Amino acid sequence: MPRPDARGDDQLRPVSFTLGVQRGPAGSVMITQGNTVVLCAATVADKVPGWLAAKGRGWVTAEYSMLPGSVSDRAPRKQGGRDQEIQRLVGRSLRAAVDLERLGERLITIDCDVIQADAGTRVASITAGWIALRLAVDGLLRSGGLKVDPIIRQVAAVSVAVVDGWAVLDPVYEEDVDAQVDANFVMSSDGLLIEVQSTAEGLPFSRAMLDTMLDLAGTGTAALFAAQTAALTIRRSTLDE
Repeated sequence: MPRPDARGDDQLRPVSFTLGVQRGPAGSVMITQGNTVVLCAATVADKVPGWLAAKGRGWVTAEYSMLPGSVSDRAPRKQGGRDQEIQRLVGRSLRAAVDLERLGERLITIDCDVIQADAGTRVASITAGWIALRLAVDGLLRSGGLKVDPIIRQVAAVSVAVVDGWAVLDPVYEEDVDAQVDANFVMSSDGLLIEVQSTAEGLPFSRAMLDTMLDLAGTGTAALFAAQTAALTIRRSTLDE
């Protein structure tokens, strides 16, 4: 089935990362995935939420919002239920990457701001959020604030949609709005599933279709892991010069 941007069914939109976009945060990265653009920034605080005090472990959380100009009709600045649901997803996904006891009593907050939306903003936030988290932890390791790396796995996420009965990887907006099935997959680089969100917008879908979507997600996240690694390698080589 021809796609609006002429990609193959198993192809991601072009993905790029720009690291160190902001000077203030401990880690920042802008992801461009097709026409979707998200800025993620990691801030480190030497304290934890009150319910975690004196328990010897840290916490990773996230906040998500769409900037007013990210969509054509202007997004409101006030958070809605969708924003809160997405930021909880991002936080859960990134906590799966971290040994919270190794992190110590620290709070790392990942702020995800959508600059431009063209489907897949939540999964792009997770993929870029992991890089921001990695950069923040790298800084703590370099400064001696951490002696042992608390990041235990690489995390990325991707969307898959079923359009006209056909599964496609990383849908654009036109595909997303017409999809019979909408799915988001959060995975680790060792092939583990962290979260699966899949909803039939029309007719229910089969186990075989779920397997097909999972295979596409595996293809997509493999490419994202390679892109994350390449971006971090360039960044680290620059810091070492």
